[in-house]
Order: sequence, then C-alpha cells, then structure tokens
Amino acid sequence: MEPQHHIKLPEGSIEKTTTTLNLGPTHPATHGVFQNILELDGERIVSAEQTVGYIHRAFEKIAERRPLYQITPLTDRLNYCSSPINNMGWHLTCEKLLKVKTPKRVDYLRVIIMELARISDHLICNSVVGVDSGAFSGFLYVMQYRELIYEIYEEICGSRLTTNMGRIGGFERNFSAAAFEKLERFLREYPDVLKEFENLFNRNRIFMDRTIGTGGISGERALNYGFTGPNLRATGVDYDVRVHSPYSSYEDFEFNIPVGKTGDNYDRFLVRNQEMWESLSIIEQAYRKVQAFKGAEAEVYHADAPEYFLPPKADVYTKMEALIWHFKIVMGETEIPPGEVYQSVEGGNGELGFYFISDGGRSPYRLHFRRPCFIYYQAYSELTKGSMLSDAVLTMSSLNLIAGEMDA
Repeated sequence: MEPQHHIKLPEGSIEKTTTTLNLGPTHPATHGVFQNILELDGERIVSAEQTVGYIHRAFEKIAERRPLYQITPLTDRLNYCSSPINNMGWHLTCEKLLKVKTPKRVDYLRVIIMELARISDHLICNSVVGVDSGAFSGFLYVMQYRELIYEIYEEICGSRLTTNMGRIGGFERNFSAAAFEKLERFLREYPDVLKEFENLFNRNRIFMDRTIGTGGISGERALNYGFTGPNLRATGVDYDVRVHSPYSSYEDFEFNIPVGKTGDNYDRFLVRNQEMWESLSIIEQAYRKVQAFKGAEAEVYHADAPEYFLPPKADVYTKMEALIWHFKIVMGETEIPPGEVYQSVEGGNGELGFYFISDGGRSPYRLHFRRPCFIYYQAYSELTKGSMLSDAVLTMSSLNLIAGEMDA
C-alpha cells in the first residue's frame, strides 16, 4: 500500500479565524505607495498595521547639503496638490532667520496664491471622496477649475504642479495682466460650480450613508495624535495657524474657521467644502487690497533685500554685477546668520512646519519638515478598526493622505 501524502498546514493556521489582506502599496484603491496589512473577519476590519518608507527620498538630509534657494524645489514634492503653500512656507522660514521684512503687497499676493492652492487641494480631496463612494461626475466637473488654477500658476511662475514659486523676499516677477484676468474669471465662475458640487453630495442619501459614522475620531484623541488642519477642525477643535500664529498679514482678513462635531468622513467633507468658501472670500479681499495700490506701490513684488533676492534675469545676462550676485545667492555664498527658527503655515492638510537650525554655513545645519500627513497616518488603524473594508478606503481618501508629504 502506497504511503499517503498529507498537506502540511502552517502552524496556527487551523486556529486562525481571520483573513489577512494586504491593502497596498500597489492596490489601486490606496492612492499612493503605503502599505496596510489588514486582519479581516468577513468584511469587518479587526486590526490594521501601517508601513511607510516606500518612497522615502531623504529630503531633510538632501536639504542639509543645499543652499537655501536650491531647497525650494524639494518643498514642491511634499504635498504636491498645493505646492505653492509649501514654497511660501519655506520662504517665510528663511525670511524669519534672515530678518527680511516683506511689503504688504507681497503679503497679499502670497495670500491669493496660498488660498488658490488650498482650494485646489480641497477640491481634489473632496471630489476623490466622491469617486470612492461611487460618484465620478463631481470629480470630472470640478477638475476644470483645478486646471484654471494651474493656468494662473503658469502665468505667475511658468509651472503647474511642482511650482517652485516665489523667492526669498517675494516673487521673481510682478503678476501679469493675464494672471489677474484668469483670477477674476475663477472668482466669477467657481462659486456656482462649488454650489452645484455641494448640491450633488451634501444631502445625497447614498453619500451620507457611506460617510456618516465612518472614520470618526474625538477632538481629544485627535489632539493626542497631533492632528491639525481640516481633520482636526472636523472634530470641533478650531485650531488654524492663520489665526493662532498669523503670517503673511493674515490678520488683515476677515474669515471664519469651519468646524465639525464628530470628526467622521462626512464632517471632514463638509469642513473642506466650507473652507473653500472661506478661501474664496479671502482671495476676494486680498485682490481688492492689491488693486488699491497705485503708482510705484502697484509695481512692488519683492522686499528690498539685494543680498538674498535674485536680480532680474535681463540684468544677469547683460551686467557683470548682477551675474556675480546671481551666482553668489544661488550657490549660497551670501552671509547666513546662525540661529534657530520654526515657522509654520496652514497647509492644505494642516500645520506644515519648518524647523531650521543654522550654524552660519551656506546650507542648514539641521532642517525638519513637520508633515501633517505623516501624523494623521498614525491614527489610521484606530479610525478603521471595526469598520467595513469599503469604509477603510473612504477613510483614507477623507484624511487626504498625500504620499509625498507623508514619506519625505
């Protein structure tokens, strides 16, 4: 009689009652390259374990070998849905260390750009939440206006996604007439589009059933994790860097801080929608303030800081002194004082901070980016435990986890 060959099962597999599912790093539902190992009981999540590091590019260490001007393109690649906010945050950090005071007109132009970037960021997040709950048309509809925002960026700096916008002390050039025309068109048309977008989702029964009560967190737990931005405000905590630590003359503007109650996917969606309305209001106020400047003041687009602000390109090509200054500034040959500064801005996802230690050398001695997405991701296991698998995908979208910012 021939011996029987039995299949040898892995140790502990008979006792195991859950299923292991690897949601990422390449799963099409995860919007990025981070791993979630889920333990499922049927379709309900029992536990989740997160892993980051798949696109770690060591930005902070690269920055510690670069002069200040060459660090700006690195900041583009944090939250690339709102690159100009990253750029302005870095320039504000450098200005704080170098004690460069920017004119009011520069501050107001920066506010316009940062609020456009916030709208672009929230527009993507909320429309993708719609896609993940089964509604694709809202995404296609608002995408036209992200394109218009990108056209405004192009008029200002020549780039669209990774903008590398602005300079230490201001902008590389004054805003063109075409940039202001496109801004006026955006302010004229987008409110109707946003209203229609809200009509598609806010009281949609299917959307409400998918988002209310899923991915919720209390204000206390959110603060314990270090949440900021829309995800914290959705829990009822009204912390906003623009109000609590104003920068770029935000204290000159009137606006509200939208807050939720439950911190769930639905509240996060509503908070981001309302923040787009507030951003539109801020842009309108800033544009009126910019229009009020007359004569020579209307041509100001940078601070008077020749040792840190790049000379005009036309002069670089034709004048030896301008060429020398251009080289010195870009290569970090100008004097950088020693010091230690922290500057934060209200990014699309929360408090984006730059902790900069200078020893007086041409590049930072130490530089740390406070990346809100990295902080949110810690809570993902808690937010999804006990929920359905489909809710986990929606929660990930609602948190707006941008892999570039999470894994610098």
